[in-house]
Amino acid sequence: MGSPLMDCPLAQLPIAAIDFESAGAAPGETDQPVQVGIVRVDNLFGPEECYCSYIACDHPVQWSAAKVHGITTDMLQEAPTFTELWGDLRRLLRGCVVLGHNPSTEQRFLSAFPGHGFGPWLDTLALARKALPSLNDHSLGHVCSALGLTTEISTLVPGKSWHDALYDAAGSLALLRALVRGLRMEQATLRGLAFAVTP
Repeated sequence: MGSPLMDCPLAQLPIAAIDFESAGAAPGETDQPVQVGIVRVDNLFGPEECYCSYIACDHPVQWSAAKVHGITTDMLQEAPTFTELWGDLRRLLRGCVVLGHNPSTEQRFLSAFPGHGFGPWLDTLALARKALPSLNDHSLGHVCSALGLTTEISTLVPGKSWHDALYDAAGSLALLRALVRGLRMEQATLRGLAFAVTP
């Protein structure tokens, strides 16, 4: 992992926390994103820039997915296409550590832009499992609740809740901040957290 970000102290890292909500997929279909949320900071404890958008989808949102996040096909009628969001995504994610809670879905959806170069990626699920092994549930909502972070997240993104892409992105950032503060890892580097980092 050759990124210069690998050796920067965690407290000084530019970070873009990201989350996607998806349409779900019927048999034979490919899943597609229907909402993206990003919270970017120029350093871990700095002021936040929040970004959220619905994303047009070329097949109906599955009932099972809508039941989780509340996004319906009708809500996407005026939404931009994923390709139309490229400029915003590039501006927010380029040059940052990209943060997510088990971000495999986020990595998969962003592969729609080959050679985008975003990363390295930091996984708060891997961090939470390592730092809080006694918890029996390491889902983002459960870990944030256990650490008393829900009010902080709701203050940052008022009027939203879990399974909204922006709320979940804010949750990942709040979780990383809490772990870094609690474990006094401000001067640690990504290289020392290799178990939770992917290129």
